Order: sequence, then C-alpha cells, then structure tokens
Amino acid sequence: MGYPDQRFDVNLSILFTELPLLERPAAAAAAGFTAVELWWPWIETPTPPQAELDALKKALDDAGTQLVGLNFYAGQLPGPDRGALSVPGTESDRFRANIEVAADFAASVGCTALNALYGNRVEGADPQVQDALALENLVLAARAADRIGAILLVETLNKPESPLYPLVSAPAAIEVVDKVNAATGLGNAKFLLDLYHLSMNGEDLSQVIKAYAAKTGHVQIADNPGRGAPGTGTLPLERLLDELKDAGYAGWVGLEYKPGDRPSADSFDWLPASARAAG
Repeated sequence: MGYPDQRFDVNLSILFTELPLLERPAAAAAAGFTAVELWWPWIETPTPPQAELDALKKALDDAGTQLVGLNFYAGQLPGPDRGALSVPGTESDRFRANIEVAADFAASVGCTALNALYGNRVEGADPQVQDALALENLVLAARAADRIGAILLVETLNKPESPLYPLVSAPAAIEVVDKVNAATGLGNAKFLLDLYHLSMNGEDLSQVIKAYAAKTGHVQIADNPGRGAPGTGTLPLERLLDELKDAGYAGWVGLEYKPGDRPSADSFDWLPASARAAG
C-alpha cells in the first residue's frame, strides 16, 4: 500500500507550465512519468486548427506519454471561468462546438476520460435555466464520450476559490452524475473526486470515499493548505489513497498541484522514481 501502489499521472496544465505546451510531455517523461492529463489547452478557442491538435498528439507520442484525462473547453481556465456548459449564450455554444473536437482528439490519443466543468453562476441568469442547459449539454457530452469508449467526468470545486461555481460538495456533483446517467441510459458519467477541493470545502474525506468510490471515475490530489505537493500541507493523502483503493477504486490519480517556487521537475521528491511510471 502507499504511494508506490497508485497509478499517478501528471497534470500538464498546472505542472511544467514553465515550458511551452509541446515540451511538457517530454519533461514529464524525463521525470519518470508515463501518463499525463490536461485542461483544454486552447483557452481562446474550442476549435483549434487541426495542425495544433496534430502537434500535441505528436508531442505526446514522441514522449511515450499516455493522455489519461482531458477537459472539454472550459472558458478562461486558468482565469475567471470554471467551465462553459451552463453559461447561456456564446459560452454554451462554444462548449457544444468543442464536444466532438475534444472527443475526436481524445480518441486519437487513446484518452478515455473527458472532464466537463460545470461553469459559474451568471448574474441575472435563472439558476434553474442554467441547470437545464447544463443537463442538455452534459447529455451531448456523455454521448460523445460513449462514442469513443470514454467516461464523462463531473467535478466538485471548492467554494473559497470558486465562489460562483454551484458544485461545491461531493453530493452536488453526484446528483448531476446521476441525472446525466438517468437521461442517457449509458452509465458513463462519473464523479471526479479531487481531494484538495473537497478538503477546502470541509468535507469528511473518508466518508466521501466510502459513499462515492463506486461512482468515481478519476481522482486528483494536492495538499492543503497551499495546493502544493504531498507533504507540503496537512492532508493524509497517502492514507486517503489507500482508502480509495480499499473501496475499490483502481483508476488514475492526477497530480494537480502547484510546484511552488521551484521547477516542476523538483517537486516530485515525495514520490520514489520507481513509482512514477504507470504500469
């Protein structure tokens, strides 16, 4: 048990950001990792030129890294936005334009998990209207994911850092997961369980794991406080990951933490080199 018993991947949208996007897969590989994940890399457009998609695929292939998680278009992230799919008007349209683009790219690199960030509440918009739009768009995304043999992830964020995001508890995200699965009948919507965000919300992490491990499709970690590497805060991450494994979770654990004031490659000293390559 412990960290060496996990399947870790590196989130290249928060780690190795000191490098250009196309150099990050090789940097992760040089640090010993064979699996990576990404937020949608083109924050300005849901439909980048095919040449840019091809270049990212080549960078992943050349580095020997497997993309195991990809966000759909989510607006300005990092930045003020927390997704687009529940935001009426242009942003919802941009999300829809992205669905098949993201799914096709995921299929081209063998990625089988697509994360759909819900989006912030909008001043002047009826929350019920936003939620109905969200369900409509999540159903479309779930069907696109199913077409390529992938799961659709729904993520809880934390209220202190994302005060306008409505899914700031595990039960809130699970409710959306259940609604999507009921609407599609596909059963491929899953919970993205981020231990950092849940801890920031003050949730009982062990209880969340017991209650929702079976509905969890992906896990992400960072320590708290500070959103740094394991060991920089007070979260018992090694024990919590053991609890997840004991509860039946056998999927990926994304390293979604800030490296601090050191190069990303120096932030993995908590994890033995022998435990970084995912089998």
